[in-house]
Amino acid sequence: MTSDHGQSAPSAEQTRTVLVYSDDRDTRAQVLRALGRRPAAGLPLLEYVECATEPVVISRMDRGGIDLVVLDGEARPAGGMGICRQLKDEIYRCPPVLLLIGRREDAWLATWSRADAVVTHPLDPHALAAAAAALLAPTAVA
Repeated sequence: MTSDHGQSAPSAEQTRTVLVYSDDRDTRAQVLRALGRRPAAGLPLLEYVECATEPVVISRMDRGGIDLVVLDGEARPAGGMGICRQLKDEIYRCPPVLLLIGRREDAWLATWSRADAVVTHPLDPHALAAAAAALLAPTAVA
């Protein structure tokens, strides 16, 4: 199927899997609401894997099949920045990571963690969707 512009439209079967980690269920819910089923036109539908603890994140990432990782840098006891760094160190061709940080001043820590994109709390749904869409775009390289 093609659109009026000659580009292939996503098929009903195409999906991308997004892992969302936070110890706070409200933060996970905010991420899911902001991204919705499709954060931008032309992207496949999204499916979500929610994780509340670091061991579950690591276990799920080891199984593969994740296209985008959203990590809460403010999560406790294991923050998303440390988890991001571990994933980038240990997973060959790690999928892109979107890091949620508490303060804009923490962006240097996000750089240390090797995050591919950063959004600050309180979460702006438009900024979050735009960052995720950029990382999920077909031309994005992890």
